[in-house]
Amino acid sequence: MDIVTVTLFLSCLTCALVTGFVLTFAVIVMPGLSKLGDKEFIEAFKSMDEIIQNNHPIFLLTWMGSIASVLGAMVVAVYELGVIVCWPLLVIGLVYLIGVQGITVFIHLPLNSALQKIEVNAIDLRAISEQRLLFETRWNYFNRIRTIIAFAVTVALVVMLING
Repeated sequence: MDIVTVTLFLSCLTCALVTGFVLTFAVIVMPGLSKLGDKEFIEAFKSMDEIIQNNHPIFLLTWMGSIASVLGAMVVAVYELGVIVCWPLLVIGLVYLIGVQGITVFIHLPLNSALQKIEVNAIDLRAISEQRLLFETRWNYFNRIRTIIAFAVTVALVVMLING
C-alpha cells in the first residue's frame, strides 16, 4: 500500500468518526437534551462539554486526528501525484477543514464557551430561558450544516479510496 492510500484511508477513518460524533449530537444528544428544562439543559450540556474541553484523549485523538490526516493526505497527494491529479482531494479537504472544523472553531466553540460562563443559580429563569434559546437554536442549526458536510466529505473520501 502506498503512502497516498494510507493517508487517504486514515482520512476516511477519522472523518467517519467525526461524522458519527456530530451526527450523534444532531439526532440523539440535542433532541434528548431539548426535553429538559432550561436550567437542566444548560447544566447537562455544560457537563458534556466540560469533558471535551478537558481534552478527553479519545475525543482529542479522533478530532485532531481528522485534521492531521486530511492535511496529511492533501500534502502527500500533492507531493506524490501533483496538484493537477489530486485537485479533487484538495477541494474535499478544504471543504472539510472549512465546513466542519471552521464551523466548530468559529461557531460551536464560542457558543460552548459562552454557555460555560452561565451561572444558572445566579440569574433569573427568564434570562436562563433566553440564553438557552440563543444557544440551542444557533448550535443546532450549524451542527446540522457541519453534519451534512462531514457526511458528504466522508462519502467522497471513501469513493476516492475505492477508486484508488
